[in-house]
Amino acid sequence: MAVKKILTFGMILTTLFSSLLADTLEIGAAAPAVMAVGHSGEAIDLGKELSVGTVLIFFYPKALTPGCTKQACSLRDSWDELKALNLKIYGVSSDPAKTQASFAAKYELPFTLIADTDLAVCEAFGKNRFSRQAYIFKDGVLVWRDLRASTTNQAADVLAALKAL
Repeated sequence: MAVKKILTFGMILTTLFSSLLADTLEIGAAAPAVMAVGHSGEAIDLGKELSVGTVLIFFYPKALTPGCTKQACSLRDSWDELKALNLKIYGVSSDPAKTQASFAAKYELPFTLIADTDLAVCEAFGKNRFSRQAYIFKDGVLVWRDLRASTTNQAADVLAALKAL
């Protein structure tokens, strides 16, 4: 009986997780046209930013938490190598700009963090605000995505993807 309950619960979780990912951008999709707010309070035309060069946009659930810190710091620690590949990076969570600015300052993050408080960016990507995902765009076209982005290996995964492009 207990095994049957566990299997049923597992099937429910699988269905729920699949539905959360059902509307995410597919490889080859155009960059979503959406406005955003950077951690310094500046307006960012994300559609325009994703349309020029190679750009990584990664999503994390909550700034200043252990897993999200590992994810962002993974990219920070590989910044020189990523920058040498002319990669622009944006990190996104639903935290307000003030929290994003604190996160960027505390961990010396060299890239822009986006305060998606109205969840417009999440909606444009068809993702749940709590899921950890990463996307690479090349001249406005989605060329790589990771729908279960790593915390500690985010940079290694991105570098491998860039080298495979």
